[in-house]
Amino acid sequence: MLHLNFKPGRMAAAVALAMGLVTGLGMAGGAAQAQTVNAVMHASLRALDPNITTAYIVRNYAYMVYDTLLALDADNKVQPQMVDSWTVSPDGKAYTFKLRDGLLWHDNTPVTAEDCVASLKRWSGQDKLGQMMNTMLDQMTVVDAKTFTLSFKEPTAIALQALSKPSGVAPFMMPKRLADTPPGEPIKEAMGSGPFAFVASEYKPGVQAVFEKFKGYVPRKELASGLAGGKVVKVDRVKWIAMPDAMTSVNALMGGEVDFIEDVPMDLMPMLEGSKDIVLTEYKQQGMQNIARLNASQSPFNNKLVRQAALTAMSQKNVLQAQVGNPKYFQVCGAVLGCGTALSSDVDGDKAAPGNIAKAKELLKEAKYDGTPVVILHPTDVAALAAMPPVYAQALRQAGFTVQMQAMDWATVTVRRASKEPASSGGWGIFSTYNTLVDVANPLGSITVAANGAAGWFGWYDVPAIEAVRAKMARTADLAEQKKLAIELQKLVLDEVLIVPLGERSVVTAKRKGTDNQVVASVPVFWNMTKAGK
Repeated sequence: MLHLNFKPGRMAAAVALAMGLVTGLGMAGGAAQAQTVNAVMHASLRALDPNITTAYIVRNYAYMVYDTLLALDADNKVQPQMVDSWTVSPDGKAYTFKLRDGLLWHDNTPVTAEDCVASLKRWSGQDKLGQMMNTMLDQMTVVDAKTFTLSFKEPTAIALQALSKPSGVAPFMMPKRLADTPPGEPIKEAMGSGPFAFVASEYKPGVQAVFEKFKGYVPRKELASGLAGGKVVKVDRVKWIAMPDAMTSVNALMGGEVDFIEDVPMDLMPMLEGSKDIVLTEYKQQGMQNIARLNASQSPFNNKLVRQAALTAMSQKNVLQAQVGNPKYFQVCGAVLGCGTALSSDVDGDKAAPGNIAKAKELLKEAKYDGTPVVILHPTDVAALAAMPPVYAQALRQAGFTVQMQAMDWATVTVRRASKEPASSGGWGIFSTYNTLVDVANPLGSITVAANGAAGWFGWYDVPAIEAVRAKMARTADLAEQKKLAIELQKLVLDEVLIVPLGERSVVTAKRKGTDNQVVASVPVFWNMTKAGK
């Protein structure tokens, strides 16, 4: 990609205008005086249904527009959010939830228990933790307008884990009329009860998304903590502006056209480190596990030995050097549930992308690899994603794989990776992404370690032994037993090559001075944020 280092300010503004963007400072009418945070997120927003994609940009959008029943605070403790209180039956099988007062949808109609039950039913069919919950669930019952129950076949704490799941496909609540949309069909309206309302009339898919403070939102009285507590909106509007070229976004930040960059490319950080107008913040809570995902449903990766060859050929260190460069912000990690997490294990971690080309060649020979091309989906519009495929593609070639790397934007990757066709007919062999550590740390909710076949994540691994381990983990609250099972899971995931771990990195956000008070959380959120002059 060609990067032109234009003078900050004027050229960035010109690029924005050429793209059809108008910042909050240049709007006509009453909105001209609106206090607006202009933000460049890690990807452009092209989808609006939080149930049918794991793309983090859609999750981030959902936290603006929707709300959750429970949430995790800064200490990862479950707290009520839309819920006022809950009780558990003496036998541990039934949970009763009561909604708090003042909950309204953005059309100012009241949120009801019926809405929440319908939302949970739609969500739980799509999410890995929700699917696990459903295997133990007896029924969901609406008691009255503000109360509902979840009844289970056996004593369990999975209800609280599920309803407070913070990321991936989080359980966002929506009106029943939308929640009744079939799971595979996108909802047709962005209607939530969250602190911001989506401005549909200003939405330009892939270009901009605009959010306004929802005046009917009643924040909780507690102070904001993680994703829990009071979601107090202190600006009028937030505008997400798509700038696929990283240099353009950095110049726009330095020139004052934007206030916030969610994920600063590491190679451009030196431009910002010396600026008196820019504040860089490392968010370890939003730390990422890089992975490559192989398509186990198609040749050549339907052969486990071929998958193991790919795992062995790739090098975490080489990928991290290309993607991040500065070792202050990355670490090699062989733990499939993330390094430093509660269930982290380094057993067999030396097998996790060691960059052993000679061993990979041996495995390919043993597998009788026939030269079937490996099609790698290469997103070019997200810097952190764009850096990975060229590095591991070269390692695969050195090991003896026939490799075809196909360039596209990230939105196209998220569509194409859902194809189960052969690569020659629009399918794929490998795509790479990253997942927040809060997502990968929970083996019940992690999309990357579930192996439930057609109902699973892209790649569609069907490994009953892994599902048996996850089922056991869902049924024990004993930490020692969970750690034993986590070691078993670690071995199985690396042996079957559900993922190729490609290391961990921090997220560094850049903000202009005067854009302050961002909540420290596992997700970038905009409530409680302030901007100078308001």
